[in-house]
Amino acid sequence: MKLNKLLELIPFYKTNQHVDDIEITGVSMDSRSVGLGEAFVCIIGSESDGHDFVNSAIDQGAALIIAEKELAIDFPVITVNDTTKALAMISSTFYNYPTEKIHTIGVTGTNGKTTITYLLDEIFTLEQHITATIGTIQMNIAGRSYPVKNTTPDALSLQQSFQQMVEYGVDTAIMEVSSHALDQGRVYGCDFDVAVFTNLTQDHLDYHESMGDYLRAKSLLFAQLGNGYNLKREKFAIINGDSPVAGKLIRATSQPVLTYGINKPADIMAREIRLHEKGSSFVLSTPKGEVTIESPLMGLFSVYNMMASAGAALVSGIDLSVIQKSFEHTKGVRGRFEPVLEGQPFGVVVDYAHTPDSLENVLKTMSEFCKGEIRVVVGCGGDRDRKKRPLMADVAMKYADQSIFTSDNPRTEDPTVILNDMTAHLNGNFVIEEDRKSAIDLAISNSEEGDMVLIAGKGHETYQEINGVRYEFDDCEVARNILSKVKGSRT
Repeated sequence: MKLNKLLELIPFYKTNQHVDDIEITGVSMDSRSVGLGEAFVCIIGSESDGHDFVNSAIDQGAALIIAEKELAIDFPVITVNDTTKALAMISSTFYNYPTEKIHTIGVTGTNGKTTITYLLDEIFTLEQHITATIGTIQMNIAGRSYPVKNTTPDALSLQQSFQQMVEYGVDTAIMEVSSHALDQGRVYGCDFDVAVFTNLTQDHLDYHESMGDYLRAKSLLFAQLGNGYNLKREKFAIINGDSPVAGKLIRATSQPVLTYGINKPADIMAREIRLHEKGSSFVLSTPKGEVTIESPLMGLFSVYNMMASAGAALVSGIDLSVIQKSFEHTKGVRGRFEPVLEGQPFGVVVDYAHTPDSLENVLKTMSEFCKGEIRVVVGCGGDRDRKKRPLMADVAMKYADQSIFTSDNPRTEDPTVILNDMTAHLNGNFVIEEDRKSAIDLAISNSEEGDMVLIAGKGHETYQEINGVRYEFDDCEVARNILSKVKGSRT
C-alpha cells in the first residue's frame, strides 16, 4: 500500500523528507517483529517507549517511522500528535476497515463479560451464523482458537484479527471490552453495532483514579457508538437498568437503548425467578414477547447475564425462540461457577470471582441451596488494587461458615503482605494458608455431606504467578486430584 493511501485518515502530520511514494508492506508497533518495508509506530506505553527502539526497527527493515516525538535521524519519519490514534487509523486503513463488514458486539462491565460473550456466541451459532469471540480466556475465530495477552488486544492486533475474521467468513464478532482498553484507546477504529453494559463494582482502582474515572472509561464504549443514525446499520446500547450508574451510561450514548433488570421497570425483565442447585428458571419478558427459561446456569447473576445476552441478540435480529433454546442448552463457561464432580457427597465449585461484588454474588447463590456449611478458599492478586483486599475478606467472612485465605497470583508482591492486607482488620474464625493447594485440600478435607466449597479468584486460569514466574496450577485439576484421594480415604 502506498503511504499516501495509508495516511488518508490522518489530516495533519509532518515529514522530514518526501515520503508519499514509499510502499508500505505492513504495520508494526514492536521493533523486534518489524518486517521488511513495514511502518513502525512508536507507542508510549506504561513500561516502555517505542521511540527508544527506532534504530532496532530500522535494522529489522522498517521503511518508515511514525512518531510523536521529534527524531533527529536521517530516515523517513512521519510526526503526528498522537501515535496511539494514528496506529488505530492506519491499522484500520491498511486492513480495509474490517469491522464495517462484521456485526460487532462489545461487552463491558466489571463482572459477567466472559459469560455474556459465550452466551451470545452460542445464540448466533445456533442461528447458523459464523462467529468470532475475543475475551479473557482466548480468541476464537470460526472455530479456531488463539491465545490472548490482554482482555482486549491493542488496536493493531484487533484490526489484524478482524481482517482474519473477514477472510474466514465471520459475520458476527463478540468482544469483551475492558476499561483499560477503552482508556488506552485500544478499540479506536472498531465500528461497534451493539454495546452491552453489565455492572460496575470496585475493581482496577490500582489503574483508575476513582470509581468515577472507572465509570468514565466504561462509558466510552457507548459514546463511541456514534452520534449519527443510519437505518442500513442501526446501533444499540444494552444497559443494566438496575445498576446505580445506568442513567449516566444511557446519557452517554445518542443511540437507542434497551434496558434490562429485575428490581426496576425495564424493557427486558425476569419474573417468577426460581434458583436451585441444578440451575435457574424464570419468565423472560421482552419487547418481542415472553418465554419461560429453564437453564442449567445457577444464580441470580446468571439471570442478569442471560437478560443482557437476550437484549443484544434481539436487537441483532435473533428470534426469541432461538434465544430460549440456546439458554436451555448452554454449556456455560469454564471457571465460571464450574462444578468439580468426583462422586463426592458435597459440592465443589470453581469460580473466577475476584471482586467483592462477584464473590458476594457467588456466595449468595450457594447459600440459596446449600444444605450444610459453606467453605470458601480465596485470595487477592498482587500488583493490583489493594483497596479491595479487606473488602474481599469481609464478604468471605459474611457469607461463608469457614474462610480460608490463600495466595491467588501474588505476581511480584510478597504473599504474606497481601494476606495481611486482607485479614489485619478481621475478628473471628478464619484460616490463613499461603499455599493454595494446601488451602484447597483443607477446605475439601473438612467438608461433609451437604456442604459446599467455593474455590474463588482464578477460575479458568491454568497457572499461578509467583515472583513474576508462572507455574502450572489449575484449580479444577487440583480439586479433582484432592477429591480422588479424599474419596479413597473415606471408603
